[in-house]
Amino acid sequence: MANFSDFNTGVYFNGLFGTMPAFPMEYAGWEAAARAQLDDVMYDYVAGGAGDEFTQDANVRAFQRWGITPRMLSGAAERDLSVELFGHRFASPVFMAPVGVVGVMDAASETPGHGDLEVARTAAATGVPAVMSTLMQDPMEAVAAELGDTPAFFQLYTPNDRELAESFVRRAEAAGFAGIVVTLDTWTLGWRPRDLQHAAMPQLQAKCLANYFSDPVFRAKLDKTPEEDPGAAAIQWALTFGNPGLSWDDLAWLRGLTDLPLLLKGICHPDDVRRAKDGGVDGIYCSNHGGRQAASAPALDLLPDVVTAADGMPVLFDSGVRSGVDVVKALALGATAVGVGRPYGWGIAMGGAAGAQHVLQCLLAEADLTMGLNGYASVAELTRDVLVRIP
Repeated sequence: MANFSDFNTGVYFNGLFGTMPAFPMEYAGWEAAARAQLDDVMYDYVAGGAGDEFTQDANVRAFQRWGITPRMLSGAAERDLSVELFGHRFASPVFMAPVGVVGVMDAASETPGHGDLEVARTAAATGVPAVMSTLMQDPMEAVAAELGDTPAFFQLYTPNDRELAESFVRRAEAAGFAGIVVTLDTWTLGWRPRDLQHAAMPQLQAKCLANYFSDPVFRAKLDKTPEEDPGAAAIQWALTFGNPGLSWDDLAWLRGLTDLPLLLKGICHPDDVRRAKDGGVDGIYCSNHGGRQAASAPALDLLPDVVTAADGMPVLFDSGVRSGVDVVKALALGATAVGVGRPYGWGIAMGGAAGAQHVLQCLLAEADLTMGLNGYASVAELTRDVLVRIP
């Protein structure tokens, strides 16, 4: 059985023949390389967070408050990082979290402006699943066609038009997506000073709205087609996006839209977990949107109570994951699978699918080595007592 850490060995052996890595090997380098490819508006949109950005910084620092207890002579020369999720067996517990502007982050790819296709190609090449945002630059059907044999999930920003929401879900089912992830914390945009300073939002410029512009329900509401008047279509999107009135009373309707696994994203309180479970959802997605939407506690600090309340139901997690070590710590705190957002987004920006694949290889190799060198041979061995709290 191959270990993901073989990538690590391969880099050294390639060096013997004068072949150096095409991309940086850690988060700061990925961000810097992406920064060189993006204009100020796009870079700030991705790098920025809510308010004073304390929450997104705290998400990262939360991982530093945990250490891993080494165990020696444990026979961990071969590791099994695979996980079972909604009837699918994945080779690793890592997934690509939804990034709503990744479709226009691929400045360094051969055909810029199709970053969602690059993400799908990354998933196909690596076997790492993706949760694809509603806000795509290409229609979901075209994106799904690039996934190969790797399952992916469709993330739904529930619009204030039920007919449109139902149309999105039906299309996702027909395109072959493996589940629906409903984001709950973005019924309106958070306070984002960087974006406000630029007075810019990509979607109001008619970017990343392909799923709306290609939808028959949405198009029927327009006087002119999006091709004829993209500005007017973008305004209609702004009037449609988000549903401030969405409540627990709507969960039965959401559950009734599909037989696919249904996950709620943004759940961080155990009472909300239990209510979601009672409402028939199939999984919880613990996240504070990477600190981009509202000031909150670090998502990692909220994860253990969410896992306890889930009582065996799968719990996906993202927010603040920057390394393979972070992946291991989140698993030890109970996450079933761990999402990365900005890291692979920077990869798309610095090199399209090749850049994102490199980022995932780095993260998985580091996670694999972290487990092996600390004496843990499988994800099942990563329990809370593996971790030590660091004052």
